Amino acid sequence: MKTRKLGPLNVSGLGFGTMSFASVYGPAPDKTESIAVIRGAYDLGVTFFDTAEVYGPWTNEELVGEALKPMRDKVVIATKFGFNIDPRTGTRGPGLNSRPDHVKTAIDAMLRRLGMDTIDLLYQHRVDPDVPIEDVAGAVQELIKAGKVRQFGLSEAAAVTIRRAHAVQPVAAVQSEYSLWTREPEPEVLPLCEELGIGFVPWSPLGAGFLTGKVAPATNFDATDFRSQSPRFSPQAMAANQAVVDAVERLASAKGATAAQIALAWLLARKPFIVPIFGTRRLHRVRENLGAADISLSPDEMSAIEASLSAIDVVGDRLPAGVLELSYR
Repeated sequence: MKTRKLGPLNVSGLGFGTMSFASVYGPAPDKTESIAVIRGAYDLGVTFFDTAEVYGPWTNEELVGEALKPMRDKVVIATKFGFNIDPRTGTRGPGLNSRPDHVKTAIDAMLRRLGMDTIDLLYQHRVDPDVPIEDVAGAVQELIKAGKVRQFGLSEAAAVTIRRAHAVQPVAAVQSEYSLWTREPEPEVLPLCEELGIGFVPWSPLGAGFLTGKVAPATNFDATDFRSQSPRFSPQAMAANQAVVDAVERLASAKGATAAQIALAWLLARKPFIVPIFGTRRLHRVRENLGAADISLSPDEMSAIEASLSAIDVVGDRLPAGVLELSYR
């Protein structure tokens, strides 16, 4: 697979987000099966893997560390801190916690769970309004000097915050939700990343599965599936938003591709510093998604997509209110 740059990090053009192996889309899958899918993704060319301490909490980092141990020196592993997780019990409390002392304690525990000496890319998962971003960047800079972290990243941060953090410690990558039906990074964050040489990592590039065309508007999600609480996945919103999928599937049919491949290829065509991370529990979906790297969208095709989508009003917030308010600070 062709590679792209996230700051100084060289990674596969498509990365693998492992959140789906936690209890997010219903009960977590079998560990052995999960490891087989993660290693299978590597065998298919993926060298960039994403996890976080809050996935589980903790269990996802342990899974990723075990799965990628045999090829540790051949992959880039990203993880995240920032939620208020008790470092002794793993209990998640309310709000966020990016106090420098907490961050340093959290990173030591991350390294143990991942079975690594150094974290390749360490993101602040959400910006903590109670801790100046300069203090957070300074704490990560100390971790970098100590050899515990290679590069610093931010997730769901506002452009002004990214600039302030970058002035203290260069930011290698910014991660935010970005896809055909979620366009918030375009006005400010993407231009800033281009200006400062920061890589951009879209999470949920397939709209939590909806943009694949495999989620019927009448789907009833299990209570343990986070989509059951998402405004964009209410029956009414899904019915209205099917127009987005229909537009994507028309182009997919013309290209001999799947809707998922077109959604990912669209992101790859936007900017050369964009590295989407998709998630799935199934190896055949990994293989399908990676096929997006072989699809070229012409300027006319990109314009046609834009024209189709501009006529569609996406219904429903992308996240529940209590989660959405943590973004773009």
